Amino acid sequence: MPTIRIGFGSDFSLVNQLVGVGTTAADFKLEVTNTLKGDFNITGFTTLTRYGGFVGQKQSGDDITITTSVTTISEDIIVGLGKTFTVSVGSTAEVGILDNVSIGTHFSVPNGGIAARTEEPVEGMVRFNNDLNTLEFYNGVEWRQFTVTGASGRGVFGGGYTPTSSISSISYINISSTGNALNFGTLSTAARIDSGSFSNSTRGVFHLGIASPIAQTNTLEYITIASEGNSIDFGDLTIARNRTSALSNSTRGIVAGGFTPSPTNTYFNVLDYIQIQTLGNALDFGDLRNVTVRPGCVSSSTRGIFVGGAPGGTQLNTIDYITIASTGNAVDFGGAHIFSGAYLAGGISNGVRGIVGGGTSPTPGVIRKDIAYLTIASTGNSVYFGDLTIAKSHASGCSSSTRGIFVGGDTPLYQNTLEYITIASTGNAVDFGDDVIIASRRGALSDSHGGLGGF
Repeated sequence: MPTIRIGFGSDFSLVNQLVGVGTTAADFKLEVTNTLKGDFNITGFTTLTRYGGFVGQKQSGDDITITTSVTTISEDIIVGLGKTFTVSVGSTAEVGILDNVSIGTHFSVPNGGIAARTEEPVEGMVRFNNDLNTLEFYNGVEWRQFTVTGASGRGVFGGGYTPTSSISSISYINISSTGNALNFGTLSTAARIDSGSFSNSTRGVFHLGIASPIAQTNTLEYITIASEGNSIDFGDLTIARNRTSALSNSTRGIVAGGFTPSPTNTYFNVLDYIQIQTLGNALDFGDLRNVTVRPGCVSSSTRGIFVGGAPGGTQLNTIDYITIASTGNAVDFGGAHIFSGAYLAGGISNGVRGIVGGGTSPTPGVIRKDIAYLTIASTGNSVYFGDLTIAKSHASGCSSSTRGIFVGGDTPLYQNTLEYITIASTGNAVDFGDDVIIASRRGALSDSHGGLGGF
């Protein structure tokens, strides 16, 4: 016959074949308050005010609710099918070595927006981000999203300038392969150049910059990346301008800087933003630290970075950053771009690294072939990565989480060259194939870039 040993001071009762430890009004065959130790098969539990001290013990139950602090839970916890395991608000659960957690229907992780992230995250933390509408984890450096829903690894290029005229052509590639680009469609309004472009995993947006050599627009148009076809009107920027750059995460697109040549040469430090999935006009986000045109743009799911650019004829080596989910002015990244004058450079990222390649140098007529990178989550100077296959400016860039593509540009001869790098390594770019048209100043975007945060 089994026995139960009761120590001095124990509160033990047996009423109507129900056993209570710590209570005189047990509702179940065995009810223990405050602390439970041992091998038990627990059924019918609704609330434990303190649940702890299990070392190498297996515990199972129907509904388990923790209302105060919890010490170490180790080995197996089995929650009955259709039942719940709840840690109440204000309670804590410190999990030790947990071999197995069996969940009958679903498991809900902590959730909240970007501002609700803990100030001291630990590597391996998992949560649902309400702002980005995705599951994310902390990798020891930054928060990353698990997946990019609907992403196929497609890069898309739109608009641009040939030796004789602006173009409306849109083309696309599969970033994970190599080969020549294919026709996608056309920009619906008109031929355009200097298109600041950005995207999430399903939709790409182009700012149609210059309608002719001296005219500028505030027009935004969008495409569905997974399909082919012509672009569709999205809305307008706050100010008509050209020579903008752009970046995005999975929800917001940011358009930066720009220039209007007529009636006077005016340079802007304006930052506009839109919600990518919602059609409508852009709203004011804030300002860059300097007026500029065509900075190199890279992003993670949380941070956008603007490298270099040029106000007038003076190239910048400054680096600015913003927090995409908020609004406000850009902040100094804390370092400098090692190649003074990333003006007209292409930008790509995988969410950890931001990379810019090519562009002009401060010396008139000198075009660069250098590629540089920085770590988006930190601050500091950019670092040498390698070289493009040829020196060129006015190239554009797009990427997946592993590979970056540079398209077009001029040497000053116009190019249809596509070349790629492996973002996580360093080294020179490699030939990918050819675009459908020889052009520079194309807009470039993808459905799997670093701003989306996924793998």
